[in-house]
Amino acid sequence: MQKQTLKDWIKGQGASKGVSDILLTIASSCTGIAKIVNDAPLDGLIGASSQTNVQGEVQKDLDIITNDLMVADLLTVSSVSAMVSEEIDEVIQNSNKSENANLAVCFDPLDGSSNIDNNGIIGTIFSVLELASNSKNITSSDVLSASRNQKAAGYFIYGPACLLMVSVGNKVAMFALSEKQQQFLLVDGGDVSIAKQSNEFAINMSYQRFWDSAIAKYIEQCLLGEQGKRKKNFNMRWAGSMVADVHRIFMHGGVFIYPSMDKKGSENGKLRFLYEANPMAMLVENAGGMAISNSLPIREIRATNIHQRVPVVLGSSQEVEILLNLYQNTQ
Repeated sequence: MQKQTLKDWIKGQGASKGVSDILLTIASSCTGIAKIVNDAPLDGLIGASSQTNVQGEVQKDLDIITNDLMVADLLTVSSVSAMVSEEIDEVIQNSNKSENANLAVCFDPLDGSSNIDNNGIIGTIFSVLELASNSKNITSSDVLSASRNQKAAGYFIYGPACLLMVSVGNKVAMFALSEKQQQFLLVDGGDVSIAKQSNEFAINMSYQRFWDSAIAKYIEQCLLGEQGKRKKNFNMRWAGSMVADVHRIFMHGGVFIYPSMDKKGSENGKLRFLYEANPMAMLVENAGGMAISNSLPIREIRATNIHQRVPVVLGSSQEVEILLNLYQNTQ
């Protein structure tokens, strides 16, 4: 039986032509990124560059290359009014946009780039927002105001297979890149869901001394296993890449946690709202999970900066509910 293509699936979801053009362009970009990542050791691209991004993080050569590739490709799409990239300080204007263009694309071109040197899982995260304005120059405020109006979100994962998890409405579908056909083909029935219950959590345990009381209590309950209040044993997973850890939750259930911490530079966690937390929240919620930032749903956040960091808890609904109750009881 012939697999459904990404293009046909998007059409069947009723997405607008503008959104469709953006998604197919991002898919083409990430097909190229998958090849670049695969050839990186042979091309000498696994080290750090001499540059830092807006967050003060040292950029890898692949961070710069993948960012430049995505920006160049999206600048050719007339429905793209503006872009926000993790690697660029300001909003990127599209001089090639059409008169009625009102879509902004926010993306992290290479999530988990610290995994490059050890051949770990990395990925790309993106979000498509509908702007209230189609003015000539789109401001940060325009993009931030549109953050609750996501028209599409997704991530690519570069592992043994190159996969795409995407949503343009109420469903989440998974696609795999066919090397033979050089296009993304539907893997499942087009309705991915996250298990409501789980016995896995993903968190960086080395930061335990910096956690707030709600996170500390939740993890303590998990670690007590069958002898504790939860009456079941838990496994811990931590890949050092949001894409890798969240993808595992889609496959097996679980909860991903990157909290605020009592640590300089991590007071609001490490994950950026526009191009990491917000798109992942849309995907998780559309797959039946939950996504919160402390006691607030992530998608209700009113960010004030395009590179703003926020605490993140997302995954299986029953686990996130337990953490939400802990936050509400400790306020």
